[in-house]
Amino acid sequence: MFSEDQFDPTLIADKLRELADDYDEKVIQPLMKNITQAAADQVVTAFGDSVDSLCKSWVAERAEVSSEKHLLKATIMLGLYVKRNSPGLTGAIQNAMANILNTRLGTWVADQGGWDEVASH
Repeated sequence: MFSEDQFDPTLIADKLRELADDYDEKVIQPLMKNITQAAADQVVTAFGDSVDSLCKSWVAERAEVSSEKHLLKATIMLGLYVKRNSPGLTGAIQNAMANILNTRLGTWVADQGGWDEVASH
C-alpha cells in the first residue's frame, strides 16, 4: 500500500489526460472526419452513423444503461462537439439532431412522460 507521502495526484491527472487524448484520437476524431468530409447533403447521414458508432462503444461498456439513453447522450455530446469544432456545420447538425430526436427517440421520450421526466433523470 502507498502512504500519503507517496500519493501523487499529478500522476493520476497525467494518466487521465493521456486516456482522454487517446479516446479523442481513436474515437472522436475519426467520427469528426467522417462528418466534416461528408457532402452537404450527407451530413445528416454521417452524423447519424457517427452517433450509432459512439452508442455501440458505450453499450459494450455499460450494457445496464438503456440504449435510448446512450442514443440521447451520444446525439447531444457529438452535436455539441461538432458545434464547437466545426461551427460551419451547425445548421446541418441541428437538422440531424432533430431528426434523431424525433424519429428515433420520440416514442421513448413520450413513454417516459415527456422531456421534463427524461431531463430529471
